[in-house]
Amino acid sequence: MEKFLIAGLGNPGPEYHETRHNIGWMVVDAFAQNQDASFQDKRFGFVAETSVKGRKLFLLKPTTFMNLSGNAVRYWLEKENIPTENLLVIVDDLAFPLGKMRLKAQGSNGGHNGLGHIQQLIGQRYSRLRIGIGNEFSQGHQVDWVLSKFSDEDKQTLKPVIDEACEIIKSFCLAGVDITMNQFNKK
Repeated sequence: MEKFLIAGLGNPGPEYHETRHNIGWMVVDAFAQNQDASFQDKRFGFVAETSVKGRKLFLLKPTTFMNLSGNAVRYWLEKENIPTENLLVIVDDLAFPLGKMRLKAQGSNGGHNGLGHIQQLIGQRYSRLRIGIGNEFSQGHQVDWVLSKFSDEDKQTLKPVIDEACEIIKSFCLAGVDITMNQFNKK
């Protein structure tokens, strides 16, 4: 059975719940809920296992804090013997307006510390789904912005985005990154 690692980046702890930086966690939570899968507290993260049409998916919410996400990702890739081309990392992106998504097969970290640490440990050849969190902050207040909670209005905007991100996860595992990019990046 082909295996995939779907890593939603974020920070552990109730103070980070539903913050902009934790959009990756929010997506894998929604995907797990749709699949009726539950997370277990394991090494370097919360992990849920599920399957989609004969493919085994490991859903990972790293508990290493954002800047050390690579430790969790590398550990679970190695532990489950998952090739990096079967890794999808879901992450927040300040450069995109709220809710805009972009799937990429590989590339730079774009200044994102979580992606930067993953890249440091396993290289750039892995797929990432970037989800826009907007950038309505004044100069010098980027950290406050990414660690701020989504407003109720933002959550309404994000609901269909998170649903679509769940469809992207399925497509990535079933059809591959190229077909999934062609289908979803056009929107």
